[in-house]
Amino acid sequence: MSEKRDYYEVLGVDRNVDSAELKTKYRKIALKYHPDRNPGDQEAEERFKEAAEAYEVLSNPEKRQLYDQFGHQAFENGGRGGQAGGFRDFEDIFSSFGDIFEDFFGFRSGGRGGQTRARRGSDLRYDLKIDFNDAAFGRETELDLEKMVVCDECHGSGAKPGTEARTCDQCRGTGQFVRSQGFFSVKSVCPRCRGQGTIITDPCPKCQGQKQVVARKKVELKIPAGVDSDSRLRLAGEGEPGVNGGPPGDLYVFIHVKPHETFERRENDVVCKVELSFVQAALGDEIVVPTLTGEETIQVPKGTQYGDTISLTNYGIPSLRTGLPGDQIVEVILKSPRNMSKRQEELMHEYLELESEKLTSRIKRIFTKTGGGSAKSAKSAKSAKAAKS
Repeated sequence: MSEKRDYYEVLGVDRNVDSAELKTKYRKIALKYHPDRNPGDQEAEERFKEAAEAYEVLSNPEKRQLYDQFGHQAFENGGRGGQAGGFRDFEDIFSSFGDIFEDFFGFRSGGRGGQTRARRGSDLRYDLKIDFNDAAFGRETELDLEKMVVCDECHGSGAKPGTEARTCDQCRGTGQFVRSQGFFSVKSVCPRCRGQGTIITDPCPKCQGQKQVVARKKVELKIPAGVDSDSRLRLAGEGEPGVNGGPPGDLYVFIHVKPHETFERRENDVVCKVELSFVQAALGDEIVVPTLTGEETIQVPKGTQYGDTISLTNYGIPSLRTGLPGDQIVEVILKSPRNMSKRQEELMHEYLELESEKLTSRIKRIFTKTGGGSAKSAKSAKSAKAAKS
């Protein structure tokens, strides 16, 4: 396989696949091409490594986003995504994804690491609703989370303070024992210590030996100017704590922006609609319009039509990438007058009469240039013919 295949194609999934289905597909392929099931099969080994590399990228939200945008180039030649699939050997792959096989079959593949290895904590998701102006200009806020944290009573040991866990006498601290199954060997979880390699005889009274407890935690979040609905902010290390000394996961904050009563967002521009009378539109006027930062006076050009727009440069929302603001677009809506006075109605009728006279005059000119002229010529020709007779 000299040329890298598309990672989604490798795992047989579409680009909208969720994490649960992604894991299931990878697990199926990894088990099919597992080296213990295909001894000496070089192609199966390559497929196994290829699937591990694809899953390593697509299961990581940040790497997946970069891959969707830049493809394999995101991880090549010092690309912004770093190194994808940086596995030295099978040991490296099993160290990272050994739990895939454990979750499916209840055992970890033969000879590749024990249950007590350090494991990264799970990522968390938090959905945050913010106001339109907060999305436009940014703000700092505080999140109140309920999540698992390391027990502060036993400091994550699971044992009562002053005591410690002892080595399991059945597996001798490995957390596993080897058994043969068909033509390959597997290590199943030790039933006595449940794969931990140690047994807690005097558990911590606060966490009951679980090493972690549920607690509330306040987290500071800085919302950058220019975020929009479905923007995702990452807080490194604010996810679930790791297992057996592994690093914590991350917290991903998904932004949902509330609609504004006056403004509508179009990329980095903001749009507002302004009502004008037909007199203001016809003669032009100076009006005051709302903006995100207050009120501004703008000039309505003479002869403005319904649907015309007036731009206020740099009164929009900053770009997340460049920080440069968009524009404010003022859309004109013509408003018909109601409850007119008698004098206003008289003036409107006068205006209508003038418009009718202009229209009649225009029609006469057109008729004279086309049909009227032809009829006159025909009449003259008929008279000339009668005189000749």
